[in-house]
Amino acid sequence: MKVGTDGVLLGAWAAVDEAKTILDVGTGSGLIALMAAQRNPTAHITAIDIEETAVTQAEENFKRSPWQERLTVHHASLEQYALTANAAFDAIVSNPPYFHKSLHSPDKKRTLARHTAHLTQDTLLINCRELLSANGSVYLILPVTEGELLLEKTADYKLFCTRKTLVFPTPASSPKRLLIALAKTQKLLLEDTITIESGIRHHYSEDFARMLQAFYLKL
Repeated sequence: MKVGTDGVLLGAWAAVDEAKTILDVGTGSGLIALMAAQRNPTAHITAIDIEETAVTQAEENFKRSPWQERLTVHHASLEQYALTANAAFDAIVSNPPYFHKSLHSPDKKRTLARHTAHLTQDTLLINCRELLSANGSVYLILPVTEGELLLEKTADYKLFCTRKTLVFPTPASSPKRLLIALAKTQKLLLEDTITIESGIRHHYSEDFARMLQAFYLKL
């Protein structure tokens, strides 16, 4: 689970270019935090993860990057971090767990990364709102069904959807992911789509290639 399509999509899609402070929730190997550091030359990025070995790996990856002075990682759940953090973030990014009822993997690390037992949608929303600056935004990627369920709850936490992007694997397939932007103030909702492959296996669409070309050596 080091580098996946969900992570790179969110890392490239989230509008972090002008943020001064960025929080990556559930950083894993640090992929999205590193993408944010590459895109924004001045932002300070904080990453958190509940899994200790993930934190160790993210820390190693940060140290090997050109942006290590602007990257910090903490071993903490979102709830724990929210209790102690003395900061508000201009951008919060998260590729959160989403399997609610499926059987848990025998691999504990995969379970933590993929199931909501340790990070429910309500926990995510209430703590992200607490940590978000007045004009900041939360950026998430979820399967379509889970994403729509989350959007039904946002009003309860005084958050508003400002952008939705449906992600199609191919032109002939149904959408599999939903990219979501949330803010504390209501704005005109922007809705669009992106298709990953052109229809030929491993042949990426022009939009996907344009979005990700800064992060791949060959695309």
